[in-house]
Amino acid sequence: MAVATAKKATNGKPGPKHNIDAVREEYYRRIAKHDMAPLWKVMNSVVTEEPKTRCAPVVWHYDDVKSLVMESGGLITAEEAKRRVLILENPAMHGESKATNTLFAGIQMILPGEVAPAHRHVSAAIRFVLDGEGAYTAVEGEKAFMSPGDFVITANWAPHDHGNPSKKPMLWLDVLDFPAVNFFEASFAENFDAPTQETTRQDGDSLSFYGSGVLPDGTPSMNRSPVINYTYARTRPIVERMMQAGEIDKRHGARVRYANPVTGGPVLPTMTAWLAMLPKGFRGEPYRATDGTILVCVEGQGRTDVDGEVLEWGPNDIFVVPPWKRYRHTAPKESVLFSISDRPAQEALGIWREGK
Repeated sequence: MAVATAKKATNGKPGPKHNIDAVREEYYRRIAKHDMAPLWKVMNSVVTEEPKTRCAPVVWHYDDVKSLVMESGGLITAEEAKRRVLILENPAMHGESKATNTLFAGIQMILPGEVAPAHRHVSAAIRFVLDGEGAYTAVEGEKAFMSPGDFVITANWAPHDHGNPSKKPMLWLDVLDFPAVNFFEASFAENFDAPTQETTRQDGDSLSFYGSGVLPDGTPSMNRSPVINYTYARTRPIVERMMQAGEIDKRHGARVRYANPVTGGPVLPTMTAWLAMLPKGFRGEPYRATDGTILVCVEGQGRTDVDGEVLEWGPNDIFVVPPWKRYRHTAPKESVLFSISDRPAQEALGIWREGK
């Protein structure tokens, strides 16, 4: 009798109401044997009315994490580790090496005299310098010597290595897009025989050639910036001047976007970054967007309210605002924030949205 009812149901005419649940469950069991499942049972969870994120708001206070990063120097060399990095794991995604669903974040340290050997990978990387002076990142034949607040990029498949000829440890924030790359199952990487690459250009060449309002004649269009190091010494005065001129966004402060000077677009096709100055007493208006954002306090102190959760921040503190979570910044004193997100990738796919 049950079989007859099931056959009747598959002809588009469900059986008696009291038996429909059993008929459906029997049908689901049969289609499962063929690796199939009914969309109507999961529709509301896979096609949501608004974004749903697993990512949690979180802040890492530099005073807490610096000593732990420094301790790693006595446990493993930069050469052994390839990259001596402590991952900043979002507490809602432990074990996944993610700060947001699409971005990795970690604090890297290189000690005096060390070299982190040359390699390259499909994942693009952004480095924001936190502490130290005089170490370098070499990218495609140019050594970029780094200072606090500098913003260094390593594009997709660009050879790069790090070295520290100074007398002090150097620490910086690494942000990579490999969670997004791994989502597409498209990761490649390659190590080089030599620990360092040959230097063919002077430090600052890429910024001078491409970041000064002119371009070498014949420069081709490219989807990533040819500038390696956007120095803090050149960028901070711009946001300060904007603030003095009253060019202050009510949500973000006096903010600039790091740009690809060839196209005017983002520095990388998957990630973009900003530097913002918040005036003393700033009380930002609420804002939200679909890109999850990693922020660093460069100067000053303040707080960010994320859907009722308060993140207090000071110099070199790193914090995360999840996608589509409403947030607002407050700064009792003049402050500078660096931020990075996956907005370019979302815009390329036509899925990025913002709101209040």
